Amino acid sequence: MTPKPRTVALVAAAALLTRRALRRRVRVSPLWPLPALDPPVSGRPRPRALRLLLTAHETIADGVVQLRLEGSALPRWEPGAHLDLVLPSGLVRQYSLCGDPADTSSYTVAARLVADGRGGSREVHERLAAGMELEARGPRNRFPLADAPAYVFVAGGIGITPVLPMLRALPAGAEWRLLYGGRTRASMPYLEEVARLAGDRLTVVAEDEDGRPDLAALFADTAPGTAVYCCGPQGLTAAVEERLPAGAALHVERFAPRTGPGGDTAFALELRRTGRTVPVPAGSTVLAAVRRVLPDTAYSCEQGFCGTCRQRVLEGEVDHRDELLTDTERRDSMLICVSRAHGGRLVLDL
Repeated sequence: MTPKPRTVALVAAAALLTRRALRRRVRVSPLWPLPALDPPVSGRPRPRALRLLLTAHETIADGVVQLRLEGSALPRWEPGAHLDLVLPSGLVRQYSLCGDPADTSSYTVAARLVADGRGGSREVHERLAAGMELEARGPRNRFPLADAPAYVFVAGGIGITPVLPMLRALPAGAEWRLLYGGRTRASMPYLEEVARLAGDRLTVVAEDEDGRPDLAALFADTAPGTAVYCCGPQGLTAAVEERLPAGAALHVERFAPRTGPGGDTAFALELRRTGRTVPVPAGSTVLAAVRRVLPDTAYSCEQGFCGTCRQRVLEGEVDHRDELLTDTERRDSMLICVSRAHGGRLVLDL
């Protein structure tokens, strides 16, 4: 018996609807009929965006500009905090707050020009001008001033910015000393104010005059429990870590992501939702490998500071190199712009 036209039409329509439903289901979970995964992790909850007016843009040292950003009822902050500043190009860069924490009408930050950098500092120096409105996020603090019986501060160049509010906040009678280094005295911002605050507790090392700082002398007679604060370029922070006295507590603010103890090695990266496995070469990043397959994957700072590229880890051990995630967050997620795998394989929820 020949099927009636209406029956044929109904069967065809049902088959079409089934195929469409199946395609939608596969898009949700490429591993279907296995259970669909939970919604993926991408980025961190962003703090409330601030609209700030740039009221002053001035050179305060060779290659260093200071920005005054004004607003109303701005969030308070503690020494060591920083802002995420959204530049007109869309780049997001992090700058330590170096003004008065009690001032809720303005924030002050400073930026050094990095001639061979990734463009953020050049934009700050050359494209920003008084009268512009900028977006900022924060403040956030991953470098807070701890209670300690004594302090040693080590600042390299623009690394003085998070340290300066700490010096102002130290209680009278606190035991502390500061080593402040730079390429030249003219390139060291806030040097006069630092000298007034520190007096004879300050050691200034201008590389063109004095060579490298003597960390052994700085750390001589450092008592157990002393808090050592260091902010500066990688060579300086590595030297401080190497010479840190026994019993001292080190607090570091880095200019760039830390490197792993074993360097970079290649590994395989599985993107579970996508059903693809891609190589991550020794000279590349997880972010670059992911974006070859998923070009719309969000990222911003590429330094492990902002959290935009955070992703959930399903399998594998992570070599965490960021300065942002908490220990709890690191149990099942990573910042793919800087962190890598310990071992030959990593599986992401992507």
